[in-house]
Amino acid sequence: MTNILAIAGSPSHPSRTYAILEYAAKLLQQQGLDVDIISVRDFPAEDLVFGRYDSPALEQPKALLEKADGVIIATPIYKAAYTGVLKAFLDLLPQKALSGKVILPIATGGTIAHLLAVEYALKPILSELGARHILASFYGVDKQIQLETDGSLQLDEDIEQRLNDALKELIEAVKYSPIESPELAHAN
Repeated sequence: MTNILAIAGSPSHPSRTYAILEYAAKLLQQQGLDVDIISVRDFPAEDLVFGRYDSPALEQPKALLEKADGVIIATPIYKAAYTGVLKAFLDLLPQKALSGKVILPIATGGTIAHLLAVEYALKPILSELGARHILASFYGVDKQIQLETDGSLQLDEDIEQRLNDALKELIEAVKYSPIESPELAHAN
């Protein structure tokens, strides 16, 4: 089975970013993919702040990441960058943790002006972690994403279509990418 790890980088809950991940997970599961969601805000703050690479709290996320074929990394954009809690988490991952994974960056923000924050702030660290197959980013403006009081998510038609397209691209990439085939990886 194809495994996807969805990483929520929002420091608050509920959040638009987390709701989008839940929406994405539901759609991916309907397509037969196994999806796990982790939220970096749930890790002990002391481990993140003090850089405890050997923290027992990181064992499960590292195991999920290792078995994942694809990774969705979702973050709100604050002050033209991804969140500090996400950065602290990414810093604790092994050096090439994203090697061989298909990556879908998802970001939300208050204004379209922060659209390029994923390109110049997030993608470089993903590359440093070994990501070589990074899909086109999905970015949604807060006013297009309504988180209802009952926890349901309402997306504007345009943003819903763009998110669905991004998820289709992820599905195709993880199912048909030669990076994911052990036979091809060891053929030489």
